[in-house]
Amino acid sequence: MKKKIETGRAPSAIGPYSQGVWYNDLIFVSGQIPIVPETGEVIKGDVKRATEQVLMNIKNILESAGSGMDKVLMATIYLVDMDDFPIVNEVYSGFFAEPYPARATVGVNKLPKDVDIEISVIAHV
Repeated sequence: MKKKIETGRAPSAIGPYSQGVWYNDLIFVSGQIPIVPETGEVIKGDVKRATEQVLMNIKNILESAGSGMDKVLMATIYLVDMDDFPIVNEVYSGFFAEPYPARATVGVNKLPKDVDIEISVIAHV
């Protein structure tokens, strides 16, 4: 059965989607952008801080469902500027350990709220 995941420790959905969906033993976390859930601040122009916030939002969603960053199987990163790739990797490596999740990184023209980064993940419960 498909179950909605929702927590106040991550930004609310800004459209017709869920923060995450739990199906069998998998959790699908919607793309997270750098919004601070406590204040609604949208982080722009500082990709390091933005990446940290995105990964904290993902961590909070996973933990609210009884999972965690150590259970992430796949991550998809969307970047407006591929020159930010080394900074994103630096921050990303602080949230994950070996064996790292499978991953794809995609360069895009624009993201919601004109942010620099968005990340979605699939994790195991």
